[in-house]
Amino acid sequence: MKLYRARFSTNVERVALALAHKGLSVDSVWIEYSDRSPVERVSGQGLVPVFVDDDGTVVIESMDIVRYIDERHPDPPLYPADTARREEMLMFIDWFNAVWKVAPNAIEAELGRSDPDPSAVEHQSASMAAALDRFEAMLDGRDYLMGDDFSAADIAAFPFLKFALIRDPEDHEQFHRILEEHQPLGDGHPRLADWIRRVGQRPRI
Repeated sequence: MKLYRARFSTNVERVALALAHKGLSVDSVWIEYSDRSPVERVSGQGLVPVFVDDDGTVVIESMDIVRYIDERHPDPPLYPADTARREEMLMFIDWFNAVWKVAPNAIEAELGRSDPDPSAVEHQSASMAAALDRFEAMLDGRDYLMGDDFSAADIAAFPFLKFALIRDPEDHEQFHRILEEHQPLGDGHPRLADWIRRVGQRPRI
């Protein structure tokens, strides 16, 4: 199995957490963003991660890769066996990708303009800060976002929410600085801070 990856990639970290949870190993193919040709050759597009299974199956999109790995290697599970709970988790992941990620992406796009609008940045920043209360509430009485066990929900969110508390000093990506600067934990999110530390200690491949 191969994983095409780039340093500091949030989406690659999702897959790295899933692989380690399963106890799987892969050959890593590291790319630089200045040369995406290795990824393009294998997948027809330039984004990482790209996962290539040992039978040659190519999977793109981070959470599609996580789901694929879980289906091929079901133990220990990352998704609930119960149909209703599984759908709840898939809905959370869809919300995170399609709704939560809008704000930091919009801030990055605004800051990339020649004349950024501070009010637009402030509006999206407020949305990110408000979402912290939702995650804090989800962790009431449990160690992980959707229960007592580590799951795909945690994998989907952690590489982005971690920047409220953790950023590698060598990581200078603007998107990651946005995630750090616009998610003020303060003293009002102790469960979320503990969750970031807890998941942060988990192994990655």
